[in-house]
Amino acid sequence: MNCLYAKILDDLYYIGANDRQTALFENMWPLPEGVSYNAYLIRDEKTALLDTVRINKVDGFINKVLEVLDGRKLDYLVIHHMEPDHSGCITDILNLFPDLIFVGNKKTKSMLYDFLELTPDDDKFIEVKDGDVLDLGKRQLQFVMTPMVHWPESMVSYEPNDKILFSQDIFGGFGTVDGAIFDDQADYNIFRSETRRYYSNIVGKYSMMAVKAIEKVKQLDINIICPVHGFVWRENPQTIIDDYEKWANYEVEDGVVIVYGSMYGNTEGMADHLATFLAKEGVKNIKVFDVSKTHASYILNEIWRYKGLILGSATYDNSVYPNMYNLLNVLKYNKIKNHVLGIFGSYGWSGGAVKDLKAFAETGKYDVLETVVEARGTMHKEEEDQLRLLAKEMAEKLK
Repeated sequence: MNCLYAKILDDLYYIGANDRQTALFENMWPLPEGVSYNAYLIRDEKTALLDTVRINKVDGFINKVLEVLDGRKLDYLVIHHMEPDHSGCITDILNLFPDLIFVGNKKTKSMLYDFLELTPDDDKFIEVKDGDVLDLGKRQLQFVMTPMVHWPESMVSYEPNDKILFSQDIFGGFGTVDGAIFDDQADYNIFRSETRRYYSNIVGKYSMMAVKAIEKVKQLDINIICPVHGFVWRENPQTIIDDYEKWANYEVEDGVVIVYGSMYGNTEGMADHLATFLAKEGVKNIKVFDVSKTHASYILNEIWRYKGLILGSATYDNSVYPNMYNLLNVLKYNKIKNHVLGIFGSYGWSGGAVKDLKAFAETGKYDVLETVVEARGTMHKEEEDQLRLLAKEMAEKLK
């Protein structure tokens, strides 16, 4: 298995791997563009490996670590995050360097046992807290705790000499590193959507904690950001900081996402008419999704981007359409804020979908539009007029 290698500075190296084989991140979120796993190695008076990669890339990773060490021993293994895509090779590294010292926080130590059945002695584990420093010689690592971004043991470290932030999952993104390991080697606009999808799918539900973490790291003078997924940001680190800050604060753009669940086309027809009416009202950014065709990962990404959200569902067994029900659960645990919500639906002989959508609206922090449209069977003139009104209300809210 090949791994990637790049010199960031004279004594700081990127060692990472592209994963194009794994279909689903966390066995849940699609990875059509793959994902990268990034680790970093410092060769100072002391050597330190900062995180590892997923176990399916262990062979190439070990080879690159040995190559960069060039005969030196590994003194420290710094664990910013214990999720298996970053801790997968810890046991293999320990087998090669049994005298290494682990560096992590109190919860890291317990997770070493929980996940890997490792119980390092006290002299083999340095427990760090907020503000603690690990001295490597010319370089020092200052630790900042960032709990629940997105695991309880999550932390970052900062190297003050060259102003480098090792950010673990914060400031990462989906997508492999295709030649461009550094941000100045690629057009980030091509990758922004996959980065936002990573944020909304993985970090978004912990946005309150992400805001606190970002406020902490903004106090640091940062020239380079080294995350565990995606680019190394050496030219424009403020770009990814600004994006993450926007997403964590639920800042949205004008636009509307329409998501519908339809069996035989009646609800779909309502969605299409509604999109047309929105366009006539001057709304330019309109996204329409069939909840049965598009994975919730992509729908959530667009919802995170745009202020307007309109949900439409056919009635299925006196309730909301099952695939719509799954999306509602995703939206619930992501605690979406700062959105205007519209509701429509259809039924055959007995309703239920619209009732369930209304109940969902009451569980969240949405600005719910007054007009709710429900058709019996196909859409008739009365429902068409109501959809026009719903579109008008949404456009006014966006203005």
